[in-house]
Amino acid sequence: MQIPKHKPTSVGEMLKEEFINPLGLTQGQLAEAMGVGRKTINELCGDRRGVTADTAFLLGKVLGTSPEFWLNLQLLNDLWLANNNESLAKKLAKAHQIFKVTQRTSGST
Repeated sequence: MQIPKHKPTSVGEMLKEEFINPLGLTQGQLAEAMGVGRKTINELCGDRRGVTADTAFLLGKVLGTSPEFWLNLQLLNDLWLANNNESLAKKLAKAHQIFKVTQRTSGST
């Protein structure tokens, strides 16, 4: 998976702009359909909560998408944020490789 150059669409923005608003749903209705608290949906919509595997399955079921759709969207955002984190960049500059994985060619033992 390639890290995008520009900040990807957040889970919250996707939920609000592509599902909740066009479908005329409220956060409460989505929460009820998923069997979770309204606070959970509010935090997802506000990008204050990340998508877990459980949440991805629930979103997929009630919105007619796949769990992978939500998990990939979360992963893209997480990777972009980490790649654009100054503190992590400093740590990466100091980190050094301690183990190298070598690929075996087919047929070798």
